[in-house]
Formats: sequence, C-alpha cells, structure tokens
Amino acid sequence: MVPVTTTTANPTSPALRESAEGLLRELAGPSARLREDQWRAIEALVVHRRRALVVQRTGWGKSAVYFIAAKLLRAQGRGATVIVSPLLALMRNQVAAAERAGVVAATINSGNVTEWDEIHAQVAAGTVDVLLVSPERLNNPDFRDQVLPRLAADAGLVVIDEAHCVSDWGHDFRPDYRRIRTLVDELGTGIPVLATTATANDRVVRDVATQIGTDTLVLRGTLDRESLHLSVVRLPDAVARTAWLGEQLHRLPGSGIVYALTVAAAQDLADVLGSHGHRVAAYTGQTDPAEREALEAALLGNEVKALIATSALGMGFDKPDLGFVVHVGAPSSPISYYQQVGRAGRGTARAEVVLLPGPEDTRIWSYFASVAFPREHIVRSVLAALNPDRPLSTVALEPLVELNRSRLEMVLKVLDVDGAVRRVRGGWLATGAPWTYDTERYTRLSAAREAEQQAMLDYQSTADCRMEFLRRQLDDPGLPASQPHSPGCGRCDNCTGTRLDTAVAEEALAATRARLDRPGLDLAPRKQWPTGLAKLGIPLSGKITSGAETGRAIGRLTDLGWGQRLRALLDAPDAPVPDVVVEAAIAVLREWNWTTRPTAVLAMDSPDHPILTGTLAARLAEIGRLHNLGTLLRRPDLPPVSAANSAHRVAALYNSWQPPNLTANPGPILLVDAQTDTGWTLTLATHTLRQSGATAVLPFTLATVT
Repeated sequence: MVPVTTTTANPTSPALRESAEGLLRELAGPSARLREDQWRAIEALVVHRRRALVVQRTGWGKSAVYFIAAKLLRAQGRGATVIVSPLLALMRNQVAAAERAGVVAATINSGNVTEWDEIHAQVAAGTVDVLLVSPERLNNPDFRDQVLPRLAADAGLVVIDEAHCVSDWGHDFRPDYRRIRTLVDELGTGIPVLATTATANDRVVRDVATQIGTDTLVLRGTLDRESLHLSVVRLPDAVARTAWLGEQLHRLPGSGIVYALTVAAAQDLADVLGSHGHRVAAYTGQTDPAEREALEAALLGNEVKALIATSALGMGFDKPDLGFVVHVGAPSSPISYYQQVGRAGRGTARAEVVLLPGPEDTRIWSYFASVAFPREHIVRSVLAALNPDRPLSTVALEPLVELNRSRLEMVLKVLDVDGAVRRVRGGWLATGAPWTYDTERYTRLSAAREAEQQAMLDYQSTADCRMEFLRRQLDDPGLPASQPHSPGCGRCDNCTGTRLDTAVAEEALAATRARLDRPGLDLAPRKQWPTGLAKLGIPLSGKITSGAETGRAIGRLTDLGWGQRLRALLDAPDAPVPDVVVEAAIAVLREWNWTTRPTAVLAMDSPDHPILTGTLAARLAEIGRLHNLGTLLRRPDLPPVSAANSAHRVAALYNSWQPPNLTANPGPILLVDAQTDTGWTLTLATHTLRQSGATAVLPFTLATVT
C-alpha cells in the first residue's frame, strides 16, 4: 500500500501529488499517471476545500479523482466521503475499485437492506472511509434524521456522481437528486463538493454548477472517443433487424451490450439470439437484483457474448474491454445515446457502435413522454388528500387520487423537494406550505424533450460525421465554435464511406420470423382487490375469490413479432377480424393448458373495436363448437373509464355491465376482448359473470399493452 502524506503543513508540496500518483497506481496500474485536470480537481478539493464540477468523457478517470481525494482527506483526519450514486451496478464497481486503493467503502441501497444497521454503526464509529448511497436514501426518514446530519457536519467530501441527474434539463433527471442541493446547503464549513458526469451540455453544466455553489470550479474536456466507430444500419422491420443481428453478432469484437427500448423487446431479442446459438441473456428493470449482479459478472468475465438490456444497465457499468454497443431502437436523446455507447471501448483500440432504428421508436418515445409529470389538478388532488397531522402511506394514498403507484411516488418526491409535503415514519404529511405548479418550467421541458427527439432523428439521417454530431449536441469544448464542420472523426460510416452489409439470408429471416411469430402469452389473473375501495363506496376488499382463470393473449403491442401487426390492427378502423389473426388465436387456444375446456364464448362490449371483437368471438365459437353468448353489454349511462390507478379504475368499472342470463350455459366461458392493459376490466367483467352464475371465466385478448 502506498503511504499517504499525513502532514497538513504544506499540502501543496510535491509529496501530496506523489501520494496522489501512488494511489492512482494502486487503482489503475503501475504505469498510470494523473491527468493535469485530475490533479487540478484533487488539489481544489483537498487543499482549497472548493466545490468542483468535472465533465469528462466516459473512461477518463473521474472516479479516480474522488477516491484519491477521499483517501488524502482521510489521512488529514477528515471524515468519511459520501458518494451519491444512482445505480447498483455503479456502486458495486466503485466499491471494488476503492478496495484496490485501500479505501474502506460501504454502500447503502435496496439490495443490502439486512446490512444497513451495521453500516450505520460503522459510519458512526468512523471506520468507513467512503459511504455510497442511492439518492432515494437521502429522504428515508431514519437515514435523513439520524445518519445524514452527522455526515453533513463531519463529511470529508461529498461527491455527486452522474451529476446531470441533478438538473431537470439532464437526460436522466430524477426527483430524488433534487434533494442533494439541500444536503449541499447544510454541509459544515470547509467541506468540499465534487460533481461528476460524462454527459452534460452547456445548459446542464450551468445548472449543476449553480446548484452546488456560487464559485464552482468547472473542469471540462473533449468528449471525442477515438476507439468508437459509429454506424447506422437501416432495415425494413423488426424481423429483419433481429435476423441481421443474429447473423452479425458473432462478427462483433469481444463481448458487449445490445440495448432495446422496452422490456418485451429485450426479452424477445434474447430469446431469438439464444435460438441462433449466441450466449446472451436479458437484463431489464424487472430482473431480480441478485440475478443482475450475476449477469454483470458474466459480462465482465466474457462468459456471455452480450447482455440484451434496457436502460437499466447504464450509468457506471465499467468493463474497459467492452467491444461493442448495439441499439435495436433509438433512444429519444443524442445525449442519452452518447452516455450508453460510452460503455464501449474504454480500454480497447476499437469498439463498434451500431444503431438499428425503427419506425416504432417514436411511438415508444411518445408513450414515455405521456407518463411525465401530471397536470396541475391531479397534483392538487394529492395535496388535498394529505393532512399535516396524520401520515398516509403511498398505498393508503393511492385510492384517493387518480395516479398509479409509480407516478404517485414521483409526484410525492417532487412535492417533498418543493417543501409542500414531508416524508416521515408511516408515510407522507402535508406541510401546509404554499405550492405553485410551475407550468412554464414543464412547458419548457416538454419543448426541450421534443427538440432532443428531433435531434436523434437528425443523427440517423445526417451525412456528416456522427461523432462530431454527438459532440456538438453535448457542446463539446474541444470543437471550435468558429468551425461549423471539422474534418470529422475519420472512423464513423459517414467519414469512411464504409457501410455495414444489410443483406440478410432468407433462411435467417424465415427462422427469425417463425420464432417471433409464435403467438401466445399468459395473462396472470388479479389476486387482490386494491386497498381503500371502501373509501370510494365499493364493497370489495382482500383476496379476489370470484376471479378469472389464467388467461391468454396472442401477443404484446411491444413485441418484435406480433406487436407491430397487432398495433396496426388496433390502430386501423374497426373491421371484421382477419383470417391470419383467427389462425393465431386458434394456435394459442390449442396450447392453452386449461383445467376445463370452455363451453361458451362471450365478447366484451368494446367502445373502439366492437366489430373486431364480436367477429373474433363468433369465429371462435364456430370453429370450437362453442355456444355464442353474444356480447357482455356495458351500461350505456356510464362514462368512459379514464382513471389511472387501480382503486379508481375498479370503482369506475364496478357494476358497469348488464348481467347476462347464463341459465342455459353457465360455462366455463371464454371471454374475448381486443386488448388489456391493467387487467382490471377483465377482472370486473369476470366478477359480474361469476355473480351471474358462470362456473369459470377464461379471458382471451388479441393484445396486451405491455
């Protein structure tokens, strides 16, 4: 272990820099040397106790700055360094890096709940050099009230990693990151602050620098990555893109990451590529934390050719020899795209970066935009449902407002940062403080997001240098403003004129189409009624005893195979069901492992697709020799259901249907609908049928939304 200078008499002496250089060699190898801006940042933090923002490309060595500074400050008798990190993958890599330099590091996150008490005790005892926390922990009542005050008073250094998340102009803004400003404002005298990111344009840099201090030192370098070779490959549809990747994956160097825009697409890609003999695995936000860690280790150890991932595998994953990044579907922002492709080629001379865009990308962008911050009257309803004396949990609050769980939590976090609510043990309290809905801000943010989406489309179509395009989107200071067009990177497909071959063998296309075209997925029945229905006047609670059997659907609207066809069918004017869809439905029914075969079929009363749903039910009744019960009619006096969360949706659907006469044929009934989203429509329709005497209900839909 390299000895660290403990004297503070002359902290700018060559000995301090030599100690820093020695720690860097422990971190990065015997030949490592500090970059000049690395030393400037370390000196600002350790000697001058300043606040600094470091904006440097992925792989530059930002984490080395804060680990070295943490060790040097610790040697001077300063307290532990607190690092706010956004992702579990980032934390695991950082803890491993810290250990190589002799730094005692601990992490508090959702994956190590059983260790929290022990870690809190270690922090209190002063035996931890570095504590890594997720931004969500900053407002955990116990952590905020018991641990955070000590850290704010005694910390040696506070680090905000992936600092673009602090800014609502950043591509990955998170409400929890806004609490960091409160933490910074409450720091003791002389505690330095370091913010780091690889992806921030001028506007984000100004915003973050202002939030962390009035005299922030900004150290910003070029974002050019000489190892990255950027290409865009256009193929006609999802089948062709998947087949192309199946043929090309083994030609890509080393191991890498294939990004997809949705969980369903990642799972479909992993399935098809695996059927082609490639060693791949899906990695998404639905992947269990322990499995995520195992998959990261498999990629680090080159045990898989690729992880097929959503953005869940992103910031901070560090594999220096990652040989490629492929996107099947374009992210909505060039800045987030640059952040993801930056995973590749950190320690290699060449890495391939390939974008396979599709026409469905813009629809996916629109969907994610639609679940942004809600309108003012909905936010006001959240405030109105809270009171200052009795805390309400998120679960208890959900039935009182028209928001689903994830959006409600996001609103509460924003209101908490704004001071209108406060999180305490047992839930949330209203503070009574005045609160204003910032319409202007949300309008500007929406316009900025639309501009980013257009820029991503421009990236795909540009004939100029692709690396320069991305660098200009990030306001790279290494590009002279006086030269609108530099000579280019000399590496991308536009600069070299070399295009990847888009030919796909017919047999590969056929095999991929057959794999993707296999219809059928299960619809898990709802098991519990939402809490709080009594407050809405609905006499339902607890376990659902009159529920449906496990249902079936042909596919998801986000599927790579059936998804696009089902979406086109549901977007088109209402018409009789096509033969190809009937054939797919028969295939799904044939493989259905039901306990008792249905004896009757009943169509749901569909406001948008009555002909499609009715003709599908009639065709299935004819082919399956089932009794056609017609349509389960919805009461005409009821308005359309628009509620977003479960409790309000159930309340709006309760007693919505005219009970049918099932005396002649009580079932089991095959209940047919065009599509399902939350599952509550089918659940409440089933409840009506069971109350009317149906022996069993088997839901069947053409599509699920997700």
